[in-house]
Amino acid sequence: MARIPVCLPSGDKITLSPGGQNPLIKAFIEDFCTRFVPGGVVVYVGDAENKFQHFETEYFRQLGVEIDSAAKMPDVVIHDPKRQWLVIGEAVTSAGVVDGKRRQELKKLFAGFRSGLVFVTAFENRDAMGRFLNQISWETEVWIAENPDHVVHFNGVRFLGPYPDTVAE
Repeated sequence: MARIPVCLPSGDKITLSPGGQNPLIKAFIEDFCTRFVPGGVVVYVGDAENKFQHFETEYFRQLGVEIDSAAKMPDVVIHDPKRQWLVIGEAVTSAGVVDGKRRQELKKLFAGFRSGLVFVTAFENRDAMGRFLNQISWETEVWIAENPDHVVHFNGVRFLGPYPDTVAE
């Protein structure tokens, strides 16, 4: 089967298996990252066929994050070195929004990171977002691929940034 080519911000290329949420993961990396995390470093990309399709182990270690092979990883993790954020993306086609429970799981998974965490749920379109609207956690972001220049912010005191409860003391 034809694989989905993805160009990382670094210029490196990876491929994802066809189908599922992988076309949305590609859009998240190539479109969201370019617009909202310029200069970002993609340190993790998951794939249905290979959970650790792109995994920068040493980079994570330098950030203070140790990932266990059994960890329930998000779909994409991008480090924003300029703002010192980890942008954690979940691509949703049938399940997997950043709800309250998932937000807590991700905070725990990336607790070693000493700066802020930003949680983003990605959808293909508004209709898809509408099906999950009541599940999306407050203090997270939503990005919709069909309107790539916009981010929906779910409450809180800031727009697209980490909250104090995600910054390790």
